[in-house]
Amino acid sequence: MTTETTQHRRDTALGVLLAAALGAVPVGIATALVGGVVDGRPGALGAAMGAGLALTVLASGSFAVHVVARLMPSASLLVALLTYGLQLTVLTGALASFDRSGALGDELAAGWLAAGVVAVTAAWTVGQIILGARDRVLLYDLPEPASPNSHEAGAR
Repeated sequence: MTTETTQHRRDTALGVLLAAALGAVPVGIATALVGGVVDGRPGALGAAMGAGLALTVLASGSFAVHVVARLMPSASLLVALLTYGLQLTVLTGALASFDRSGALGDELAAGWLAAGVVAVTAAWTVGQIILGARDRVLLYDLPEPASPNSHEAGAR
C-alpha cells in the first residue's frame, strides 16, 4: 500500500542556502568581535571584511548553481565546478587587491582577514553538509497520474 503524495515540491535547496547563510553570519560576527578584542579596530575590520567577502562569494556561487540546477539539471555539475573555480579566483583576486592597496596592516589585520574567511567558510560548509544530509531530494519526478476518465491507447 502506498500513500498518496502531492506533486508540489517545495524548494528545499534554497532553504538550505538561506539556512547555511544564517548559520555563517553569527560565526562571522563572533570572529569580528574576537578580532576587535585581540587586535582592536584593524582586527575587527579585517575579520568582518573577510567574513563578508566569504559569505558574499559563497552565497552568490551557491545561488547560481541552484538556479542552473532548477532550470537545466543536466548542466548543474559543470556549473558547480566552474563556479567553484570562479569563487577561488574571486577570493584570491580580492585578497590580492587588499594587499596591493596597502590596506593590509594599517587598516585591516591580514591574519584576522584570513580568520574571517576561514571561519565563515567552515561554518558555511558544515551548515551545507548538515542541512543537505537532512534534505529529502527526489531522485526523479513521477509523472502526473492519469485521470480515471481518460482512455489509454489499446485499453478496452
